[in-house]
Amino acid sequence: MTSAARAAVERTLLFSIAAVYLAFQLTQLEMLIFLQGGLVLLAIAMLLPKLKGTTFWLTLSFMAIGVVLLSVQKAAPRVWFESAGINVTIVTLFLFAPLFGIPVRIPAYVEALKRFFEQRLRSKTALFAGTQLLTQVMGVFINVGSISVVYHMVFVKPQHGMTRLLANAMNRGFAGAILWSPYFAAMTLVTTSLGLSWSSVLFYMAGLAVLSIAVSWTVDLRELNRAEMEKQPETVKMEEHRASLPMGLGLYLVAAIAVIISMEQVIPLPMVILICIAAVLFPLIWCLAKGETAVYRSGIKNHVTVTLPALQKEMTLFMAAGFFSGSIGVTNLGSYVPSLLGDIPLPISVTFTVLTILLIAGTSLIGLHPIVPVTLLAGGIDPLSVQITPVYFAVLLLGSWALSNPISPASAVNNLLAGLLKKPVFEMASPNYKFAGCMAVALFIYLMTIVGK
Repeated sequence: MTSAARAAVERTLLFSIAAVYLAFQLTQLEMLIFLQGGLVLLAIAMLLPKLKGTTFWLTLSFMAIGVVLLSVQKAAPRVWFESAGINVTIVTLFLFAPLFGIPVRIPAYVEALKRFFEQRLRSKTALFAGTQLLTQVMGVFINVGSISVVYHMVFVKPQHGMTRLLANAMNRGFAGAILWSPYFAAMTLVTTSLGLSWSSVLFYMAGLAVLSIAVSWTVDLRELNRAEMEKQPETVKMEEHRASLPMGLGLYLVAAIAVIISMEQVIPLPMVILICIAAVLFPLIWCLAKGETAVYRSGIKNHVTVTLPALQKEMTLFMAAGFFSGSIGVTNLGSYVPSLLGDIPLPISVTFTVLTILLIAGTSLIGLHPIVPVTLLAGGIDPLSVQITPVYFAVLLLGSWALSNPISPASAVNNLLAGLLKKPVFEMASPNYKFAGCMAVALFIYLMTIVGK
């Protein structure tokens, strides 16, 4: 089989998984559980040889341990196929959600944003905050692609003394998008596992996203002040200060979120299905209205031929992590957690919160993707058994995932920034250790005071 034919088969297989998942959500036909799980196992078998390094060994370990645990427990065939399909929602989201980012790349919008950054954000503090905020907002729609887009905006001219600070801002801005984006794997995994709607956690997650910007600014305040003291050469003429943010782009971003919120309130379908429908139709309608059908066609082609192949590594790992989570669930390991925590002389909810943050952050620090501990916790722990509510648990998991992303040497953002700036990946991660520590404390306080148990 040629490489082109193999790539076509792999794409067809992934889209088939998504199609079966959507069909099952709409019909609840029992036979689709077996078909869905079978397709997932076939996809993992096909994609596993293409993996390398840590991702390969993690995926292989998850599958091997899962098979052993299910075999020891003498699980029924249905359980095997259900376990294989646990993270299919994430695969479906990967296939459709990036389409929301197509109109963001309309040339007029990108050029206007470049001019705005170059001419208006002349204060280094404003540039730092603006970079983080823009990365967070754009990250919601184009995921890790926001890093490249924002990078080429803020580094349109040399930024003396600001390289590391701007890298920090982009890294943490992407982490902020993880907190509240309905299109991210993190949100889908957590809300689906806990039986929550996106709107039920949006208020808390938006507040935490704002808090993350404040924490980031505070952590780098001293370095920002030093950068402000350095003389900045005057390169922009006064008449050029008329540049403003592109209203069309702002309207699109607001409208895209409003469409999802409205659909969730009106249409009684799972959030993932609503996102898939909106991701296909809304960008198309917007591009047609703007006369940018060429941008839409180019975006679709780029998504199928470039974005999806680049995401296959993550999708394979996520599917294997779901299978592993299902095998752990069969052992009822989560039921032992409350009794173990009961021996610690603190309220169970407090102990569980601290240990969850430390577990997710600690494993991310050594290169394990947050989806692994989050999948295990969300699927294996009953929040009521540790004296917290499902909403509290969701905020805890999403907050821990977000603060862990900037410090992980395995995160896509750190590796992308390392490539763009031609620096070692650990040099991208290490400046965020202090941020992650402060954000962990802020998350704990936020949970105890704002969210409540």
